[in-house]
Amino acid sequence: MADFFRYVMIGLGNGAIYAMIGLGLVVIFRSTGLLNFSQGEIVMFTTWMVWQFHEWGVPVALAVLGGVVSGFVIGVITQKVVIEPFGDPHQKPLALVIVTIGLYLGFNALAQLIWGTETLPFPTMFGQGSVEIFTVAVSWQKLGALAVLAVEAVLLWLVFRYTKLGLAMRAVASNSESAALVGIPVNRILMMGWGIAAAIGAVAGSFTASSRFGVDSSLMLLTLIYAFAAITLGGFDSLPGAVLGGLLVGVVSEVVPRYVSWLSKMPLAPAFILILVVLLLKPEGLLGSQKVSRV
Repeated sequence: MADFFRYVMIGLGNGAIYAMIGLGLVVIFRSTGLLNFSQGEIVMFTTWMVWQFHEWGVPVALAVLGGVVSGFVIGVITQKVVIEPFGDPHQKPLALVIVTIGLYLGFNALAQLIWGTETLPFPTMFGQGSVEIFTVAVSWQKLGALAVLAVEAVLLWLVFRYTKLGLAMRAVASNSESAALVGIPVNRILMMGWGIAAAIGAVAGSFTASSRFGVDSSLMLLTLIYAFAAITLGGFDSLPGAVLGGLLVGVVSEVVPRYVSWLSKMPLAPAFILILVVLLLKPEGLLGSQKVSRV
């Protein structure tokens, strides 16, 4: 029983990281209606910036804050310079999906050009200590990831639920033309969405690099797949769904292979089996909005 609880806690800690990245994906989806396939490499690039700040002697907490601010700026510039010239994402969805794939390659190449291809040590976010819970040692790193995820989720929910910015982002995602007609600055709202997603990514990437004790250009290669699995499971347009999906994917991916030996060589299999079952029973995801269309 103690082993099972330890595996669950490890899974929850990993799932918190998947959920953080999933939150960024949901923010962009709710403001543009599109999936951003470059999110993983933006996360990786902002994590390198956190590393650079720390390398310059900035304490870890302030370095992460610097990465968050830098990520917001990168997201805004990316939307303004690269995404906006292609026009309304609702009218050219395939073109913009291809653009995000190009951004994926571009950010990866730029990171390698600036920082190289070697894995460099990354500081731990909450130290290397642990606390005993039900006779099981749980690292502060895992508990810290869960706490930060909770704060991010609550803040984003408050923004989307109770602020003009959140209402404007929802309006733009629903119908950008109608939103523009009522005076909503569509391009500015899209910029904010990209900026917020990149800022969240800096925190998620820092936790990922911290758990791996290093950062490199392949940091998010596998983690992004789990994040996409999380929002598919929870619902592409649901912030609570991203959190729930991330935690479920983390726990299932960690616990199931421990007891089903043939799955230990296929780490992605449990998550995708879970997704397959959910999509067969509830295609919009566990907490996603059900779409109604006239036929």
